[in-house]
This record gives sequence, C-alpha cells and structure tokens, in this order.
Amino acid sequence: MPSRRPRALAIAGPTASGKTALALALRERAPVEIISVDSAQVYVGMDIGTAKPDAATLARAPHRLIDIRDPAIPYSAAEFVVDARREMAAITAAGRIPLLVGGTMLYFHLLIEGMAELPAANPELRAEIAATAARHGWPHLHAELARVDPETAAQLHPLHSQRIQRALEVFRATGQPLSRLLGAQQEGQGIAPIAADYDLTLVALLPPSRDLLHQRIAARFETMLDAGLVAEVRALYERGDLNPELPSMRAAGYRQVWAHLDGEYDAATMAARSIAATRQLAKRQLTWLRGPRSPAREALIGAWDTPDDQREILAKLLKLI
Repeated sequence: MPSRRPRALAIAGPTASGKTALALALRERAPVEIISVDSAQVYVGMDIGTAKPDAATLARAPHRLIDIRDPAIPYSAAEFVVDARREMAAITAAGRIPLLVGGTMLYFHLLIEGMAELPAANPELRAEIAATAARHGWPHLHAELARVDPETAAQLHPLHSQRIQRALEVFRATGQPLSRLLGAQQEGQGIAPIAADYDLTLVALLPPSRDLLHQRIAARFETMLDAGLVAEVRALYERGDLNPELPSMRAAGYRQVWAHLDGEYDAATMAARSIAATRQLAKRQLTWLRGPRSPAREALIGAWDTPDDQREILAKLLKLI
C-alpha cells in the first residue's frame, strides 16, 4: 500500500561535492523546494566562506534556512529541526516536495533519527572546549556553563573538568541545556524522528575518490580568496561583538582567517590551515555517510563536473520523487 505520508527528499554530501549544483538541476526538473542543511549558511554576512548561493541563484531557486541568524547569536541543531519541520510543512501544503540539501550531518541525524537520547560524544567539540580550558582555565568554562545551564553548573565544582566539558559539549551540539534534556528523558519527551510524519529518502552524493575531493576543496578555497574571503571576515572581525569562540566563527575557513587577522600566522599558513580544516570536515562527513548506521538509502557516486555523471545522478534522483 502506498505511503500516505508526504514525500520528501534529502541530499547529503561532503563539502565541495557539488550538492548545490545538483539541487539546482533537480529543481529545474521536479516540483521541489530547497531547504538548506548547513550550520554556517544560516548566518547573515557569511557568504563567500560558506559557498552560499549568490543573489541571482537564490532569486531563481530560493533556499530556505539561509540568512536567518546574526553571527553573534548561536543557532543550534535543535532549532534547525524545528525550523526545518516548519518549512517542510509549508512546502507540502503548497503541493510541492521538500528537498533538504547540505553537509551538516548532525542536523540530518537529529531530523531523521530524532533525539530521544543525549547526543554521542563529539571529538571536535571536546577538543575546542579543552583548548579553551588550556587558555583560560576550567573556572572560565564553568562560568560559561552557568550562563547557558545554571541548573547543571550549580551542581558542579568549577574544576570538575569532565562534567563541565560534557555539559558544554551537549549544549553546543544541541542548543539545549543538559538539565533540560535530562528532564525531557525522564518524561519520555524529545525530538521525534521525521519518519513519523514524512516519507523521507536520504541519498549521499559521494566523490569517486578522496584525491578528487581534496583537489576540489583546495581549488574552491583559492576561489574564495580571490572572491574576497579575507575582506568578508575582516568586516566580521571589526564589528567588535564577535569572537572566535562563537559557533559562527568556528566554521572552517573563518576560524583560520580570523586567526590570521589576529596576527597568529601569515596568509600562506592561513590558507594551508583552512584547506586542512576543510579536508578534516569532509572526512567527518564521509565517515557519517559511509558508516554502518548511515540512513542514506543510496550512494550517488560521481564527479558532478562531468555531463555523463550529471545525467546519471539526476536520473536516479528523479526516480525517487
């Protein structure tokens, strides 16, 4: 019996794999509306370094959940799930199909799997928190925890590093205080999996080789520099209300350019570190997509640059709609 749930499609892939080009091509051929699944493109003024579609592209093919938050105000994965569900409902009500496209795998994970349990350990977030502790001390981080989760902070000594780290990790990953999530667990609440309301298929757009992806990452970063990435970050740097610990400024490329503007290293080192950070991001994205628990139904393997691959990939996607 056919599903009575509304249809939805999701395209996930590593950075620089051609997701946006694929989504635009699909929108020209099918009744889909695009929802961005990108934790950096949500921020206003962060255009070049996030590979945000330009104004002409957005006029032709609007992307929802782009430019919805000032960089000074963190945007959480839990907020994304609420916002994405709202946009999906609006698209469905208009008789079209939601097309979720992006590379923020935590967003996909919470949307697809729900959040009945606390998030798993996040090595990247833990490393960031440990680095801050090394610079400023655990009492500094305890004070930060007290601002975002006073209930948990009140139960911890300012030097209780392990528990402070975990509480901040959970908050940065989900945007929700640990105390609130623990309370929701006890009451049997949480974020429900999207399958309860939508017939969603997620596909993975994967490059045919890691070397090709690395070449694309390096070439794209050079293009970003030529397009004015340093000037873009300088405008954010000079605002005076941003700092490198904010989620927006921790994005790959932005963090390294900020450090360059801060005098930590020269332009060549900045470029090398930015490319290396983006490669590490792509590695984590691929690990999730290729993992044993990946929700991807099908892997679309090909270089989006070649016409033959484009036709083959589009044909596969059109069959899923």
